[in-house]
Amino acid sequence: MTPDDLLFTKEHEWLRIGGETGTIGISDHAQKELGDIVYVELPKPGMRFKPGETFGSVESVKAVSELFIPVSGEVVEINEDLGAAPEKINEDPYGAGWLIRIRLLNQDETADLLSAEEYDDYTKEEKE
Repeated sequence: MTPDDLLFTKEHEWLRIGGETGTIGISDHAQKELGDIVYVELPKPGMRFKPGETFGSVESVKAVSELFIPVSGEVVEINEDLGAAPEKINEDPYGAGWLIRIRLLNQDETADLLSAEEYDDYTKEEKE
């Protein structure tokens, strides 16, 4: 079940907005496709990114996948727990498995993201 309070990219990242900040992670669909995640590379706080730029990567037993930021932002926090327990992404992708928090630099960019319903439709089409 895809949470309704999230926005998604076609690259399978999600964004939860809370005031001036956004929390970013990868979707349940993405973690299932990747398989067991064994390593996560995340940016340092203070780094700034524009929409679509690579901000890190996740490594699974199957592959390494780049992470793409959904909107412009400055990293304010990374999920330090993932260094010792990257499997949290597999166990709870929308909760304890979050990746980074950013200060949003342009909230208008969220208009280009998918709603939960649109994302579910997109992932169904992808499988067909």
